[in-house]
Amino acid sequence: MRVLLSLLILVLAGCATREPAPAEATHPPFEAPPPPPMAAPARPETAAVASLMDTARAQASAGRLANAAATLERALRIEPKNPRLWHQLAQVRLRQGDYAQAESLAARSNTWAADDAELKAANQRVIEEARAAKR
Repeated sequence: MRVLLSLLILVLAGCATREPAPAEATHPPFEAPPPPPMAAPARPETAAVASLMDTARAQASAGRLANAAATLERALRIEPKNPRLWHQLAQVRLRQGDYAQAESLAARSNTWAADDAELKAANQRVIEEARAAKR
């Protein structure tokens, strides 16, 4: 019986010591892909929106501010995430004396402006001018 028990211990001991797996069988550490940019760069406007923006600029230059606002609102229905449209509408509202709306629209433009520092600076000027006019 002792011999049988000794053989069993030897067999079990042999099973417990395994050779390590070869290096090529291990998987490389997981590398996460780089994070996407915070926001996609601004796309150029569609032809329809570009035309509406030009029309709105001409209307605003001619003093037809209500028409310019309506034209920009039409363009925003086509491209609601276009920060330049929001900015242009903020400028029209500022000229109309609707300072709270101008400030709100400029802030909304900033939410879509991504890394467009020039547009953000222009929005900040609209916000500051609207706040100053409200006092």
